[in-house]
Amino acid sequence: MTNLLSRFAKDESGATAIEYGLIAGLISVAIIGVLGTVGTNLTSKFQAVADALGGGAAGSGS
Repeated sequence: MTNLLSRFAKDESGATAIEYGLIAGLISVAIIGVLGTVGTNLTSKFQAVADALGGGAAGSGS
């Protein structure tokens, strides 16, 4: 039983999987933040183009 516990304590394969999971999570958070910013910038650019073309607010029904 002691041998089993010492092997379990020395096994680092689970730690590696957790580290990869944390890295993937951080990358996902960074991507979500960047895409949110890019989406906002694209929306404002498309609105500026629509205003320049005289379209006003797209989908406003007027």
